[in-house]
Amino acid sequence: MIRFVLCVAAALALACSGTEAAKLDSTAVNQAQFSAGEPKGVSPAILKAQIVLDRARFSPGLIDGRVSENFTKAVRAFQAANGFPSDGKLTRETWDKLMATSASPVLVAYELTRKDVRGPFTRRIPARLERMARLPRLGYHNATEKLAERFHVSEQMLGRLNPGIRFRKVGTRLLVPDVGRGDPPAATAGVEVDKGARLVRVLDPSGKALAVYPASIGSDEKPAPSGQAEIKRVVHNPTYHYDPDFAFKGVNTKRPFTIAAGPNNPVGSIWIDLSIESYGIHGTPEPGKIGTTFSHGCIRLTNWDAEDLAFMVEKGTKVTFKGETAEAGDKQPQ
Repeated sequence: MIRFVLCVAAALALACSGTEAAKLDSTAVNQAQFSAGEPKGVSPAILKAQIVLDRARFSPGLIDGRVSENFTKAVRAFQAANGFPSDGKLTRETWDKLMATSASPVLVAYELTRKDVRGPFTRRIPARLERMARLPRLGYHNATEKLAERFHVSEQMLGRLNPGIRFRKVGTRLLVPDVGRGDPPAATAGVEVDKGARLVRVLDPSGKALAVYPASIGSDEKPAPSGQAEIKRVVHNPTYHYDPDFAFKGVNTKRPFTIAAGPNNPVGSIWIDLSIESYGIHGTPEPGKIGTTFSHGCIRLTNWDAEDLAFMVEKGTKVTFKGETAEAGDKQPQ
């Protein structure tokens, strides 16, 4: 009897959650249409809009099918770039313009390869930086994390798109977002780091945004720099060097140390070195926290956005810091 009551309660909860239990197969998402009003929970239409925004380089950060702060920022940036009122709300006019940028399906089939399932993986990664330095590599924990990052989605969303699949067998067919962004724009004039909005913009010579990425930028403890810098170099698959002068909270050592490379390294899969000593634009091991937390002074993007940015810049590209770091409140540096 107790089990029956619990099952009924669970069914009622799903029924009352509206779009939380929305069907997320290829038909539901690829054919999703605009609907007025802000959906609650996961929505096929929001998922579709996030994927198209990602393709257009107005990054919503981690794709999860929900109306989030980063999604609103992406919509606002897309509206501003297209001459619409930039309130961040997905209107019919914004939806139509966005869908006109890409006609191909947003969800496509993908077949697991041997490289996907074999790794190499780093099953356990300690939280403390000093202990990370003992590892030979900071790889993905498993194939699920690796695939989720490859397709710019949360692991939960990857699971919802592929119920019952364990991502371990070569040849398994998956349903994934098509997040191919195509060739990077050729006319990059500079990069703007908006500290107040927690955004990084790539600008053309006229000042129009070619790409916009959500970012974690500095903190009260370790603010981001001001003024202008330039890019010195791009380092793929970087190691992370800790200097005791950084004096990060929770790091109890007076000796420098180096953390091995890998996508779960503290600076992720890429480091874009700036002319300001010890500052850079880099990736992250925790894409879900981008734009909702603060950093230890540098500019942190998702790994895929940092890698995309790296293809659009070169040595000498100007980087301008705009505004002031937003109030940290209860958000802690990560």
